[in-house]
Amino acid sequence: MSRLRANPLIQLLDEVSRLQGRFGSLFAEVHAESGLKHMENLVLNAIVEADTPPTAAQIGRSLGHPRQVVQRAVNDLADDGFLERLPNPDHKRAPLLAVTRKGEQLKERTDRMALAICDAFFQEANPVRCSQLVADLRQQRRALEAFAREGTSGGPP
Repeated sequence: MSRLRANPLIQLLDEVSRLQGRFGSLFAEVHAESGLKHMENLVLNAIVEADTPPTAAQIGRSLGHPRQVVQRAVNDLADDGFLERLPNPDHKRAPLLAVTRKGEQLKERTDRMALAICDAFFQEANPVRCSQLVADLRQQRRALEAFAREGTSGGPP
């Protein structure tokens, strides 16, 4: 095994990439039911799960995607009536984003489907171990975010 392939961070990246593909397949029916594009689903979930209404830029930072990509999804979701823009007292040109009743109904419907898949999956897998993996991955993500904020290129000396 090469030194690069033996590196734990490279192995993590590989496993996460493979998991993303598997999760995409597992939840394909849910995504199809939503009728939304992948980024639109991510943005809608980010807005629903946020403690307070976020801006497009905040969602972009949270998901690791450019604001412009998120903004296109926001525009499409707003055009389709799934979310609304609210005044932002802190920024005139960056509205806060909130889900409409139509968006809530879509999310509730797809969440029910997703939970049924999760229940079936956990007949074979360990939910406690899954929760531990979530905590471990969250810790790694936060370390990566801190590393990125420091501006370290990671290139050769």
